[in-house]
Amino acid sequence: MPAETTNTAGTEYREQAVEGERGAVVAVLVMVLLGVAGIFAVS
Repeated sequence: MPAETTNTAGTEYREQAVEGERGAVVAVLVMVLLGVAGIFAVS
C-alpha cells in the first residue's frame, strides 16, 4: 500500500512540475511578444 501511495504522489508531483514548466515557457513567450510589440510601437 505505501508503495502505491508514494507512486501516485510522485506522478502527481511530476504532472504539477510539467504544468509549471509549461506556464513558465508561456510566460516567457508572452513577455518576448510584448517586448517585440513594444519595440515596434516605439519605432
